[in-house]
Amino acid sequence: MPPQRAHSQRAAHRFQTRQLALPLPPRARKAPDETWRAGKKLPFLGGALSLRLDPWAPHAQREGEVLRIPLPPEASARQIRDAAESWLRAEALSLFTRLASAHDPTIEVVLAFGRHAPRLRRDGKRLRCHWRLIEAPLAEIERAIAHMLARERTPSVEPLFPHEE
Repeated sequence: MPPQRAHSQRAAHRFQTRQLALPLPPRARKAPDETWRAGKKLPFLGGALSLRLDPWAPHAQREGEVLRIPLPPEASARQIRDAAESWLRAEALSLFTRLASAHDPTIEVVLAFGRHAPRLRRDGKRLRCHWRLIEAPLAEIERAIAHMLARERTPSVEPLFPHEE
């Protein structure tokens, strides 16, 4: 090994070691928003669902404009948020899969969860949908999914969300 290369590798190793030794700032753990309580309005398909805590409910279920969550009244904000978002994500996957398979029965739908993830992205036979798209009106969701799947068949179709390409 040439001496210059060995020197640069040792320097890189020293730099990495120093970088690893730097103290990292403590990670700020965000407490769930205290507004996660019974009565909170959740955006859902262009409208809103009202949260109700029901300790006798066998599972989370929607009844009209109410989402019943099987938690006791003294449940923490984190428990309420986790239960509500879990139900919303399951509904999102079910709805997006049904809408996408109407256009292409072989498509696999997966949910994206990242804060900056695009609303919709197609990777071959996989359609990645951000789970919060469930907050949009149903007609908008249908249009967006149909548009994304049409782009694959017809390359001349313009992106629906050009800033997310």
